[in-house]
Amino acid sequence: MEKLNPFDTILKQIDMAAEKLKLDPSIVERLKHPRKIIIVSIPIRMDDGRVKVFTGYRVQYDMTRGPCKGGIRYHPDVNLDEIKALAAWMSWKCAVMDIPYGGAKGGVACNPKEMSRGELERLTRAYTAMIIDEIGPYKDIPAPDVYTDSQAMAWIMDTYSQFKGYPVPEVVTGKPIELGGSEGREEATGRGVAICAREAAKHVGIELRGARVVVQGFGNVGKFAAKLLQGMGCRIIALSDSRGGIYKESGLDTLAAIEYKNRTGRLSGFQGCEEITNEELLELECEILVPAALENQITETNADKIKAKIVVEGANGPVSFGARKILHQRGIFVVPDILANAGGVTVSYFEWIQNLRREHWTEKEVNQRLEEKMVKAFNDVLALAKQYNVSMADAACLLAIRRIADAMKKLSL
Repeated sequence: MEKLNPFDTILKQIDMAAEKLKLDPSIVERLKHPRKIIIVSIPIRMDDGRVKVFTGYRVQYDMTRGPCKGGIRYHPDVNLDEIKALAAWMSWKCAVMDIPYGGAKGGVACNPKEMSRGELERLTRAYTAMIIDEIGPYKDIPAPDVYTDSQAMAWIMDTYSQFKGYPVPEVVTGKPIELGGSEGREEATGRGVAICAREAAKHVGIELRGARVVVQGFGNVGKFAAKLLQGMGCRIIALSDSRGGIYKESGLDTLAAIEYKNRTGRLSGFQGCEEITNEELLELECEILVPAALENQITETNADKIKAKIVVEGANGPVSFGARKILHQRGIFVVPDILANAGGVTVSYFEWIQNLRREHWTEKEVNQRLEEKMVKAFNDVLALAKQYNVSMADAACLLAIRRIADAMKKLSL
């Protein structure tokens, strides 16, 4: 796939919003720069006795509307521009959902697939110790992201709590239930994607029952989005992971695919399916396409080959700035990432509230609150898209940036 600088996309989106909203240039300038950038070198003793130094990042983009919120990812391609862009998108995501948070993102350049559990624990605890003065329940609250999970959050919480001398579950979200995690958190992002797909289908006039769905990426977001959409009556015709995809026009069993992936570590070889590449998967004819892998999977080089009627961005930035324009011009309805995958941060917010209050809500209560938040946000963005006669992607940026800019004005920044 074409390599693009994701932060260039951020700057283009800010310029677009500034022009349409007629923003004060001083606010525009603030919007283009993260509040704080932290870069650390993390020496870790590996299992074979070697010491390896990893580079870790934490970018706090904006705190105008509340404490920073954002995931931590472990991936070989983690770099500063990516983390800056993801932190900006988190700021916007929280604003779109009208959650009182700013945005942050963290990451370590490593390959977790080649690391043992012990190595990952030592890396996570050391990374936490090095940024410990920069995080906190009222300052910056991390969460899981690509190749991190509830176990990693437990290590972060425990390390932070040891430094403080008492348990601080509210320092992170996405924790195990046993340590103050929220019911419904694991599937929250995928649930938000499914809700947005359902609302988009209503708007476009597509019947969900029997609608063909293609999901790229079979991590936490993709698998739950596929499972929930199948539960709504959709026909899941293709799935993929980092190794490749599987395709079955008559529809495949998502629950069986999840079990197979858990057992074998891959989707390839799943019984009764053809094997296809991730590139071929994106270009399949379908009603709903969910790119839920990494950024820049649909770019200007392949946007004209997309045959879906609806694209729901499960990943962060899976459709490039230029590609979104092409898809919009072709009449393809795109639900942007800062709306579509905001279910995770929304339930993270619910988890944070529960921790601060020392409460524990039922899964039914969490899912009901998420449903209300997602539907309201979808309708808020859709209303702005109609008002300005722009795409949903542009409307989501307009809504987020307007809310942040209005808050900046009130603070006289």
